[in-house]
Amino acid sequence: MGLESLRSWLGRIRRYGRKRHPESVEALRLAAEASDAGAMFRLGMLYLGGKGVMRSIADGAVWLERAAECGVVSAQFELGMIYLEGARAQPWPGTPAAWRSAAATRNPASTTAICEVLFPNGLEVQQDLSKALHWISQAAQAGHAEAQLALGNMCRYGRGCEQDHAKAQAWLLHAAGQGLCSAEFALGDIYFQGLGVEQDCDQAAGWYERAADKGDPRAQVALGFLYLTGRGRLEDHGAAAALFLKAAAQNEVRALYHVGLLFQAGDGLPFDIDRAETFFRRAAKKDHLPAILALADLYARGRNVQPNLREAAYWYHRAAELGDVQAQYLTGRFFATGTGAAPNLREAARWFQRAAEHGHAAAAYSIAMMYREGAGVAQDICRAIDWFERSAAAGISAAQVQLGRLYLAGEGVARDSVRGADWLERAAAGGEPEACTALALFLLQAGDGTDWSRPRELLQGAVEKGHAAAAMLLGDVYFGKFKVPVDHASGLGWYRKAADAGHADAQFAIGMAHLRDGGARDQAEAAASWIEKAALGNHADAQFQLAVMYCTGQGVFQDLPRAVAWYERAAELGHVVAQFNLAVMLNKGQGCDPDPVKAIGWMEMAAERGMPEAQVALGDLLRAGRGRTVDVGGARHWYQEAVRQGSDVAKARLEAIGVVGRVVEPDPE
Repeated sequence: MGLESLRSWLGRIRRYGRKRHPESVEALRLAAEASDAGAMFRLGMLYLGGKGVMRSIADGAVWLERAAECGVVSAQFELGMIYLEGARAQPWPGTPAAWRSAAATRNPASTTAICEVLFPNGLEVQQDLSKALHWISQAAQAGHAEAQLALGNMCRYGRGCEQDHAKAQAWLLHAAGQGLCSAEFALGDIYFQGLGVEQDCDQAAGWYERAADKGDPRAQVALGFLYLTGRGRLEDHGAAAALFLKAAAQNEVRALYHVGLLFQAGDGLPFDIDRAETFFRRAAKKDHLPAILALADLYARGRNVQPNLREAAYWYHRAAELGDVQAQYLTGRFFATGTGAAPNLREAARWFQRAAEHGHAAAAYSIAMMYREGAGVAQDICRAIDWFERSAAAGISAAQVQLGRLYLAGEGVARDSVRGADWLERAAAGGEPEACTALALFLLQAGDGTDWSRPRELLQGAVEKGHAAAAMLLGDVYFGKFKVPVDHASGLGWYRKAADAGHADAQFAIGMAHLRDGGARDQAEAAASWIEKAALGNHADAQFQLAVMYCTGQGVFQDLPRAVAWYERAAELGHVVAQFNLAVMLNKGQGCDPDPVKAIGWMEMAAERGMPEAQVALGDLLRAGRGRTVDVGGARHWYQEAVRQGSDVAKARLEAIGVVGRVVEPDPE
C-alpha cells in the first residue's frame, strides 16, 4: 500500500469515529481483511448495529470472533454476550430475521436463495453457553469490568458453569472495584440474600448505597426497602421515600408503586391521594401488577375520594389479563352484575372459569351456578356438579349446600340421600346459616315429627345469625307443613321475625293467616297491609291476592284500576291466573279502557301455560274476532286443548262450532 493510499485509508477509518458509517465500511473491511484487529471489532459492531450495512448478528459475530482471537478484549466481551443469549434474544427492528419474514411473504420461492447471497453467515447465532463462558472469561481476566460482572452473574446462577457463589462474589468484587454500579448492586443482593456468605444487611446496605449514589435505580429501591424495614439501616421512612422518589424519577416501576403507597398512607410523605393515584397509574401503565391492583382497589373503595366502579372494573380487568386470580374472579362479578361494566354473562362465565381453573374456590362456585342455570354458558348439570365439588372441597359452604340438594333431588346425578345428607352436614358444621337451614329442611322432610330437636336447634341458631329463611321455615313447621304438632301462635311469631327482616314469603304467609282467621274488618285490613308489603317485594302470589282484594273490597276500599295494576305486575312475573284475570278485565274494560288486543295477548300467555279456562276464553275471543280477525280454526285448536284437560265447556263449544258449520280446519303445522 503506497503512502497516499495509506493516508486515504486512515482518513476513512477516522470517519468511522465521526459516524460517517457508509463511507467507512469499505475501509474497515479492507483493514480487517489485512488482519487489523481493531478494524475487525469495529466492523463487527457496525453489523450488530446495522450502521452502514444491513443489520446481521451472524455477520457481526464472525468479525467479532476474529477480533477476539486476536486478543481484542471488547470483542471477546461482545461475542460472549451474543453466545450467552443467542441472536433470538435480541429482537432489534430490521434484523435479518424480520427482513426474511417480510421477503418470504412477497416471494417465498426466491427468499432462501437471496438470503444465502446477502447473509452468507446465516441469519442467527444459536445460544452456546460454553462459548459464552470462554469469551466472557477471557475478557474478565483481561480486566473488562462488564465482563467481570457478567461472569459473576454466570457463576451466581450457574449459567454455562457450576453454580459457585464464592467465584461469583470474587468476580463481582473485581467489577465493583472498577466502580461498576451494577456490580455493587449485585454484591448488595449477595449479602442481602446470604448467597455463599452469611446474610448481612449492613454489608448489603453498604453496597446498595454505593450503587444508589451513582444513580442506579434498582439500588435506590433496594436501599429504600432497608430504610423502610429497619434492616441494615435505622428505620427511616423519610429516607426510604427520598430514595424511592429518586428511582421513580427514572421510571423504576417498583419505586413508582411504593411512592404511591407512601402518599396513600401519609407515611414518609404527606398524605395525598391524588399524587398516590398518579404514581400508581404511572406504574400500572407499565403493567406492574401490584400497582394495577392498588389503583383498582383505590377506585373500588373510594378512599378519601368518590368510588369509581367503572375505573375499578377497568383496572381489575387489566390485572385479570395479567393472570391475577382474584382479579379474574372480581372481573367475572363485574360482568355478572353489570357493575362498572355492561352486563355480559358470557364474559362473566369466561373469567369465573379462568379463576376457577387456577383454584379460586368462590369462582368455582360461581361458574358451577352458571352451568346449572345455563347463564352465559350452555346448561350442563354434570359440569356444574364437577365445579360444585371442587368448590365444596375447598370449604365453600354454599357449594356444599348445592351438592347436598342435587344429590337429594337426583338432579344430574343418581339420587343419593346419604351423600346428599353428608354434604349438608359438612356445610352446617361451619355454622353457616343457609347450610343449617338446608340441613334442617332435609331432616324435617325425612323425619316423622316425634323428635325434631336437631332441626329446631339448627334453625334457631340460623335465626340468631339473622337468617330470615330459617325463621320462615320455623313458621312453616308450626303451621303444620311437617309432621310436627301445630301451634299457630308460635308459627306467627316466627313468620313475624322473618317478615320484619323483609322476607316476602313470610309477609304473605302472615297476611293469608289473617285472612283465614275470619271476616273481621281489622283482620282483613291487617291481611292487606302484610300482603301489600310482600307484593312490593315482587311476590307474585301476593300481587295476585292484593288485586283480588281490590276487586272485592276485602280489607281495602274497592278500587278496580288498582286491581288491574296489581294483576298486571303479577302477570309479568308469570302468575297464570293473574294473566287470565287481567285479560278478562282488559276485554271487558273493568277498571280500565277496553283493550281487546292486549287482552288476547295475556289470554294467550295463560292458555299456553295450560290453563283450561284461558284456553276456552281464548277460543271465544278468536271466534268473536275480539282483538284479531275471526279465526275459527284457532278457536277450535284451543277448545281441543281444553277438552284434553277435561273441560266440558270446551266440549260444548266444539259441538256448537260443528252445528253451525263454521269449522275451519287448522293449519297442519
